Amino acid sequence: MTEDRGELPPGLALSWGVLPVQRRGPKPALSIEQIVATGIAFGDSDGFEAISLQRIAAHLGVTTNAMYRYVRSKEELIVLVHEKAVGLPPELPEGWRAAAIAWVDAQVKLYAERPWLLDVPIRGAPVTPNLLRWVEAMLQALAGTGLSQHDNLGCLMLLDGCARNYANLARQLGASDNTPVQAEQVGQFLVPRLMEGDYPMLTAMYLNQEYEDGLDDDLEFGLARILDGIEVLIAKS
Repeated sequence: MTEDRGELPPGLALSWGVLPVQRRGPKPALSIEQIVATGIAFGDSDGFEAISLQRIAAHLGVTTNAMYRYVRSKEELIVLVHEKAVGLPPELPEGWRAAAIAWVDAQVKLYAERPWLLDVPIRGAPVTPNLLRWVEAMLQALAGTGLSQHDNLGCLMLLDGCARNYANLARQLGASDNTPVQAEQVGQFLVPRLMEGDYPMLTAMYLNQEYEDGLDDDLEFGLARILDGIEVLIAKS
């Protein structure tokens, strides 16, 4: 389908399959699908910064100027690459709480597989098909709670933030150079200073090996507290 995209945000019309009105001339040598697939491949192999019109053009054997026949800007390219790379959400189990756990877990796994998605700029509420399908899936799971539409969307934002924050922390910790031996040496250095400096709570945590920079069950703990809060909100509604 072709249509005048007017002043719509970059990538919105293309993400919904609405193509720009084609000017007369030779048949396009490339497709949007090829360009987007190449962008995803670069993101997967070299990270977010590798997704550029220039690099994709060189890989596909065209000039950078030729790319503008397909996408209007780098921003539009990123919208389309992001939309495709995110894909569709999983089928969620029955019950809003089980559904929320599965929804967050699926996002965390997606970010672990494609950490560069965390670097994609957020420019407002989701408006592309796959991103909206994730939103729709969780809203449907919350529909039977009795909460208002406003509160359901607020709960969804909390869950999304939980997944994103955990995934971002996991990526940063995974990229650090700290080893168990170094962590032990840091503890040995800090404990006497914490004791002398009147840090009783932190001293006890270090001595009990509770003050760690690993994640362990942090996701489950944090998500459970969010879900407990939502349960309280449901009970009050």
